[in-house]
Amino acid sequence: MNARAPHDRVALVTGATSGIGVVIAGQLVDDGFRVVVTGRSHARGSAVAEALGPRARFVAADLTAPGAATQTVDRAVAAFGRLDVLVNNAAIDHTGDLLEVSEEAIRETFETNTFAPMQLLIAAARAMRAQGDGGAIINITSRLASIGVPTMGVYSASKGAMLAFTKAAAIDLAQFGIRVNAVAPGMTRTPLYQEWLDGLPDPEAEARRVAEAIPMGRIAEPEDVAAVVRFLASPEAAYLTGTSIPVEGGYLAK
Repeated sequence: MNARAPHDRVALVTGATSGIGVVIAGQLVDDGFRVVVTGRSHARGSAVAEALGPRARFVAADLTAPGAATQTVDRAVAAFGRLDVLVNNAAIDHTGDLLEVSEEAIRETFETNTFAPMQLLIAAARAMRAQGDGGAIINITSRLASIGVPTMGVYSASKGAMLAFTKAAAIDLAQFGIRVNAVAPGMTRTPLYQEWLDGLPDPEAEARRVAEAIPMGRIAEPEDVAAVVRFLASPEAAYLTGTSIPVEGGYLAK
């Protein structure tokens, strides 16, 4: 990992127009990073960048489009002159009866959750290699990359592929001083979670059930996940690569 001061370092955070991504971007700005935030919504992305201040830029991107990964990395480098950290956070959810899932739904889930972040990792690593002083890539996966849950098979597979890719890429990129790690959140209090909860017949009962299934008795807050990303992006994590850190309150330990 390079030894540049935080105020000289640049991070690219995908899916940073809502939920966990916004909090990650904010914490990295607080740490002195210059941060490029991406998302599909111009309105939300511009508002996030404005709220984060002059050390943030918004780059609109549909990361599933052909060539989008290289273009996004190029625009991040053009904005701030270099790239030191990539946070692969953008993703979509998928739930449904496994025997009824369509080919289209499978492809859409993998295009967003697997193929796009793989391409971004490669594009970012090329930029970091060219700079010659290392970097850090952090893939946001899921607890579901490691366990099976009914109706979540396609989503789990898309995240499980990224967990495997994290480990393989860490080996390939270590020679360039580029660290690759994953953060695996459990259920987290995001707008998507709240939307799901609000659509249930008894949201309060379901929220209690979810919390009771977690040893620590609550679901994660976005800040819990962002704090681990913040650590992995820092010099303090200089000897960590190829690992996955679960942020799920002990759920996987049961």
